[in-house]
Amino acid sequence: MLWACVLLPQLALDGVLRRLPEPDAPLALVTGPAQLRSLHAVNAAAAAAGLRPGMRLVAAHALLPDFAMVEYDPQAEARWQRFLAAWAYRHSSLVSAQWPGCLVLEVRGSFRLLGPWPRIERRLREELQALGFVHRIALAPTPRAAHVLAGLRDGLALMHRDAMVATLDRVPVRRARLPGDCGERLQRMGVRDLGALRALPRDALRRRFGRELPDHLDRLYGEADDPLDCYQPPDHFDARLELGYEVESHMALLFPLRRLVGDLCTFLSMRDGGVQRFVLRLEHEAGHTDVEVGLLSAERDPAMLFEVTRTRLEKVRLARPVVGVRLVARELPPFAPASRDLFDARNQQQLPWPQLRERLRARLGDEAVYAVAPSGDPRPERAWRRVAEGAVDIDEAPPRPPRPCWLLPRPIPLRDPRPRIVSGPERLESGWWDGEDARRDYYVIETSQGQRAWAFAPPGEQGHWMLQGWFS
Repeated sequence: MLWACVLLPQLALDGVLRRLPEPDAPLALVTGPAQLRSLHAVNAAAAAAGLRPGMRLVAAHALLPDFAMVEYDPQAEARWQRFLAAWAYRHSSLVSAQWPGCLVLEVRGSFRLLGPWPRIERRLREELQALGFVHRIALAPTPRAAHVLAGLRDGLALMHRDAMVATLDRVPVRRARLPGDCGERLQRMGVRDLGALRALPRDALRRRFGRELPDHLDRLYGEADDPLDCYQPPDHFDARLELGYEVESHMALLFPLRRLVGDLCTFLSMRDGGVQRFVLRLEHEAGHTDVEVGLLSAERDPAMLFEVTRTRLEKVRLARPVVGVRLVARELPPFAPASRDLFDARNQQQLPWPQLRERLRARLGDEAVYAVAPSGDPRPERAWRRVAEGAVDIDEAPPRPPRPCWLLPRPIPLRDPRPRIVSGPERLESGWWDGEDARRDYYVIETSQGQRAWAFAPPGEQGHWMLQGWFS
């Protein structure tokens, strides 16, 4: 096996920055009791002003009086780690998030599908950058070795065990992620690197440090199995963004909405599925407002889902300020992409029909876009019915003589001095069961101006024509 470790050195901070429209302003995560507040993490702008993690809040304000502060939330950090585990599941079926601030995934099994490691690494970095997470990546034959090496050098890739052992032996014990405070204690004892540590008698290590340290070394070097808690993807998507301020306009909600929709599509691509119905919940100080989004078929295109959701959101009247946005999708059916020609001649500006259909439904209403199905009634005014597209299977129309494409809303007298009968009659007798009995003889008629009309007369007569429709 080959394990890739994706180290996330500022996971909690990135989770906050990706929800802000202007992430370049100085910002710090704060933690600790009210009297001893300190900085947990700072962004690049705050670090450039001299702020550092661990600094007391009073000292930070002395250096930079005006910077944004957000409370550090360990639960939110764990949620982002689970989200990224779902993202990594797209690239490997063995993903573990058991160590805080990192992911490990087995990638050798993905070589045949995704290509060699350089291609996979490039793909991982591109997607993480698009998602907005700072990262370091390393590759090694064991997951613990990949975890250690990711902290030493970004991009290090060791394919063979011999190279891994030689590299690990030179790792300082303080940077080897040893259990508890073993690294500091060994450093004070004069043990500088893992090579010197492995040369010590194992019985002495076990007596002084307990059994955990020798077991850790065995798993680090691949001399013992390393059971990991593998990630299992959930059956639904539920994500929330706390805005940190009150929003009273739709425009200010578009940035968090785009983030949530993008995260949903990342989750769907991991499951190789789509979404057909989801709820956008606008949270207020007291209560919430739900915006339901329903599609006729499963979709997962970020641009289309964002456009549809934005259109439906604009129709909602914000009676109270919004302080948080939550997106919940529980119906995740399989996704079948639309078939495309190898040489697709569609213009760049032309939308595919499914996207155009959903945009029309979002703007005009669900009832404004529908399909037409035959009803089986021979009367022209009742021969067709409206159905929701995709809701039912539409049967073929029964065989009938030619019908015009343009039917009038109601029959009107045909005022033509010299009509010529082209074909007919076609006798129609129907409607006795609903009180609207119809007895007519239909003809295809050519007018004196050369137009083809579909008209009827009383049974057995050829005159007093009533125009029903026009042939194209």
